[in-house]
Amino acid sequence: MDIEAPPVRIEPWSEDDLGLLRAANAPELMHHLGGPETEEALVKRHARYVALSADRTDKGRMFRVVLPSSGEAVGTIGFWEQTWQGEQVYESGWAVLPAFQGRGLAVAATRAVVEAARAARKHRYLHAFPSVGNPPSNGVCRKAGFVLQGECDFEYPVGHPMRCNNWRLDLEATDART
Repeated sequence: MDIEAPPVRIEPWSEDDLGLLRAANAPELMHHLGGPETEEALVKRHARYVALSADRTDKGRMFRVVLPSSGEAVGTIGFWEQTWQGEQVYESGWAVLPAFQGRGLAVAATRAVVEAARAARKHRYLHAFPSVGNPPSNGVCRKAGFVLQGECDFEYPVGHPMRCNNWRLDLEATDART
């Protein structure tokens, strides 16, 4: 029996979201991504997120994950252009604040971002590259309709090699599981 994930809303990233990015920089959330970033790196990433969300050429978009019932921002999610194996694709990534994990919010937000990437109609595939040692993020991919392509080497942040699972979702398919 499938249990429907609690509803979330994704809202475009804005100048006001630096505090949310700081909250998502917690050691337990950044463990699989090389550890927490410095304040300088966070400010730069925030500026990239703001610029990406203001861009109207469908290079991608960043969002805050919001609980409709309270309006509280509980995480981050987005999609952006990436060259993968010589092909232009979208990549996605997310974080849900620790106090809100385990409720299906990341899956619901990922499904919403899939629809946003699909609506852009620019790239056929959306990929996600969670660490092979990150069962929750790999579970999000599976539950959101991505198909595991296999393991791969990935570098994030720059200079930090990691072993990842390559999950792919066909944005043109009527059945997302291809």
